[in-house]
Amino acid sequence: MAEEAAGAAAAAIRASLTEAFTPVIAITLGSGCGDVADAIKPVKVINYSDIPGFPVSTVQGHAGQLILGHLAGVPIVGLKGRVHYYEGNPRSMVVPVYTVKLLGAKYLMITNASGSLREEMGPGALVALTDHMNFSGANPLIGPNSDGMGPRFPSLYNAYDPELRSILLDIAKDKDVKVHEGVYVGTSGPSFETPAEIKAYRVLGGDVVGMSTVGEVILARHCDLRVCAISVVVNYAAGMTDQHITHEETLHFTKLAAERVATLVMGWVQRVSNL
Repeated sequence: MAEEAAGAAAAAIRASLTEAFTPVIAITLGSGCGDVADAIKPVKVINYSDIPGFPVSTVQGHAGQLILGHLAGVPIVGLKGRVHYYEGNPRSMVVPVYTVKLLGAKYLMITNASGSLREEMGPGALVALTDHMNFSGANPLIGPNSDGMGPRFPSLYNAYDPELRSILLDIAKDKDVKVHEGVYVGTSGPSFETPAEIKAYRVLGGDVVGMSTVGEVILARHCDLRVCAISVVVNYAAGMTDQHITHEETLHFTKLAAERVATLVMGWVQRVSNL
């Protein structure tokens, strides 16, 4: 069971520490978070491969490390690297999310890279997510329910916490960082979307599209972690330009956005820790 696996992972992490450490906030240090990771004052860094039950990402740019430390003076746990549905096991993301909850985290900040469905949001734009549409064909809660973590049928109403997003937008205004708001369309990957699919997603109200995040948000809400999410636009979606989409674009534009993402995340962490 996922709950037992997460419990074993949390116990192993605690056993590796020389003194007690309880994170308030968990952060997925994914796309655009290189500068955030560098700003963490680490207490302990553990490779996923050394944590019982943790999956190891096979994707370039996803390191696979759990970082316990302080960011802007706040105790946090960072997940540096994530697994995706297209890597073969829809439930592989369950243990990391449940583990940060068991370690004590109350809030989860998620970052990702996405393709834009809107002409006004080009590569390099930042988008605070307001909701998602799940077109992945998968759900990490399929299978036996982890009753100790959450209900069989969790609500996803306001899954992207309005209060946490409002804090993020206030910080963006204070720091003069432009941030859009939008709905995330989640797909399974690994192939990029077709132009026909992109047209459909736009009609349905999607603003950005990507291959992560949805499963993590579902799991976070299942175990009562409050969620905020930032998306870094790395390309226009298929059919909006004549160019082919590449993973190298993702790496390039997330690096360009890293400083702005760090400014927002560090300010957000300080504010949220006082809620």
